[in-house]
Amino acid sequence: MPLFWVFVGIVLLILLIVKFKLNTYVSLLVTAVFLALVLGIPVDKIGPAIETGIGGQLGHLAIVFGLGSMIGKLVSDTGGGYRIANTLIQKFGRKQIQIAIILASFIVGIALFFEVGLVVLLPILFVIASELKIPLLYLGIPMAATLNTAHAFLPPHPAPTAVAGVFNASIGQVLLLGIIAAIPTIIIAGPIFNIVLKKVYPSVYHKETPNVFGEFKTFKIEETPGFGISILTSMMPVILIGIATILEPFLSTKSVIGQTITFIGSPDIAMLLSLIFAVFTMGVMRHVKMTDIGNTLTESIKQIAMMLLIIGGGGALKEVLIEGGISGYVSALFAGTSMSPIIAAWLITAVLRVSLGSSTVAGITAAGLIAPLVASSTINPALIVLAIGAGSVFADHVNDAGFWMIKEYFGLSLKETLLSWTTLTSVLAVAGLGSVLVLSLFV
Repeated sequence: MPLFWVFVGIVLLILLIVKFKLNTYVSLLVTAVFLALVLGIPVDKIGPAIETGIGGQLGHLAIVFGLGSMIGKLVSDTGGGYRIANTLIQKFGRKQIQIAIILASFIVGIALFFEVGLVVLLPILFVIASELKIPLLYLGIPMAATLNTAHAFLPPHPAPTAVAGVFNASIGQVLLLGIIAAIPTIIIAGPIFNIVLKKVYPSVYHKETPNVFGEFKTFKIEETPGFGISILTSMMPVILIGIATILEPFLSTKSVIGQTITFIGSPDIAMLLSLIFAVFTMGVMRHVKMTDIGNTLTESIKQIAMMLLIIGGGGALKEVLIEGGISGYVSALFAGTSMSPIIAAWLITAVLRVSLGSSTVAGITAAGLIAPLVASSTINPALIVLAIGAGSVFADHVNDAGFWMIKEYFGLSLKETLLSWTTLTSVLAVAGLGSVLVLSLFV
């Protein structure tokens, strides 16, 4: 019955947005309240649950999105994005531009969360798509598929790291096997899926590029910052977080150096320091007035305000599902299963993911459920971690922030997002499971 009400809630949300044209943020809140009532959450706890969901979702993302949009706008307005795009186009050419996007996304995705990676890479993708006059989604699919795969498979991302701890799996093995499994997964969910989607649903590729980062200026190449300083400014969050990720295991958390590295490498602080760096490299060093820099930063926030509210609404819906006991209900459904640990781990995680929305919550919850089965098997626990990771990205839909980010950034309708992005993440999850099963034959 609880899963039936989740289905009814999703149908209600789609009707409110598509049929009645109600604002997406308001529709999410209405659906969250409806689900809270039918799932039996006490009325005096519904308001706090919604507040917790919105606050928990935006507490971190508002900082990352806000600062990331400011960096992207500075790099874009000064021509840095144009310089990066122009260089990638010259080096890889139009036919191989997807390869360039995948490589850049994989490097970014190792160090950054999916949401942060989107913020870092999207301004560059907008310029490349504009210069080559190709659909934004054509580049966005391999980028998002790569970022999502890294988020699912590779430590230090939360789910694979936490799940590895539950099974006492070697982080090094998870990382190595995760990279191997990621290669075919990205190829299938990126370029190959692009080809299929373009044949099956070609209209989604003919969308007008949304004005998320404002109108693009045209530049003469000699007027733009150099490629080195432009890429350094854009990638500064990746560099700071990546350095911290590499050094933290070797440094004492009680030492001044260790605490400093941890502080600098935390996503929020890394984004703030990167913005300050961008103000100097893209502004002060190019003799831009501080008032003009301030106007650029203000304009960048105006363009993402509604997106932040929508993402917060998605957080409210997710919190209601968790408070409503959906994870416990799914746990009972799979109690005492006798199927293969790899398939069971993937399936349980996928059901939790569809029900709850959060890949991290789904992965950690599934790890607890599957732990007894793994303990009695001879399968390498690193493979179980990867199977859970693959299941944790299955069928991303309306109860997850990533879904709304993709919808708003790429200017898609709800139907288009469900048919493209939800399908893509389903393909990615199944391809990931297939990669893990093939690895299990050799490991």
